[in-house]
Amino acid sequence: MGIENRVDATLKNIEGKVQEVVGEVTGNPQDKAEGKAKQEAAQAQHTIENIKDEVKKAID
Repeated sequence: MGIENRVDATLKNIEGKVQEVVGEVTGNPQDKAEGKAKQEAAQAQHTIENIKDEVKKAID
């Protein structure tokens, strides 16, 4: 399940970057902000997965 979460986070990050660039190019601040928010959510998801990995290593 961890790899699926990482893939999902990576895809969300890419989507956010694209949306941010589109917002920048079109001058749409809402798209730009939503893109940044998606990137932050993706980073949080990666951090959670990293913590899970560390806990799993500590238990094993």
